[in-house]
Amino acid sequence: MTNREPERELRITDDGSHTLYLPSMDEHYHSHFGAITESEFIFINTGLRFCMKEDIRILEAGFGTGLNALLTAMEAEASGRHIFYFTVEKYPLAESITAALNYGSLKGARGAELFGLIHAAAWNKPVAITPFFTIEKREADLTSYLIPGTYDIIFFDAFGPDKQPEMWTEEIIEKISGASHSGTVFVTYSAKGSLKRSLRSNGFSVEHLPGPPGKRAITRAVKI
Repeated sequence: MTNREPERELRITDDGSHTLYLPSMDEHYHSHFGAITESEFIFINTGLRFCMKEDIRILEAGFGTGLNALLTAMEAEASGRHIFYFTVEKYPLAESITAALNYGSLKGARGAELFGLIHAAAWNKPVAITPFFTIEKREADLTSYLIPGTYDIIFFDAFGPDKQPEMWTEEIIEKISGASHSGTVFVTYSAKGSLKRSLRSNGFSVEHLPGPPGKRAITRAVKI
């Protein structure tokens, strides 16, 4: 018996940007209140702009649609900061799916160009997209993958704890902590108590922050 690619449905969120829906998990890739709005609020405003470094290494758990990578590439270009973006994804999306997503068109001609370049970049090796942004898309299962190096920012964007519990365990947070240094910023949309306890037990100072539309709270943590 062969494994079949799970069905994904393209849906429009409240800010006009796409998300994908997985019927098999009853889960969306992004908030239906606004995919771009959510990603900008959590990962760019609360995460990237909170870090003051000029040369930044980002680890993303869950490349998904590539939306966070696009927004980061655009922010790098706008700010003149240099970003190395290392992202781990167990199930890369097919080109037929990523080509249908409207993030690039909603972000203007440059956004469309960058989105295309990010998805065209080869997997499993670093690719310079612009002078300010280099991405390495690693096809791997984070639960068994040894993360190379340390990072200044962690974008933790796995599916929700109730849908993908194996990604929210103490062991995963311990692994994330091992790829962090003093001052590393961890951001995620989840505000579960068990996550915050795991972060604290692995050396992070934790903040409970207001979330984007439709989300009461999110988590930002800084490695002590």
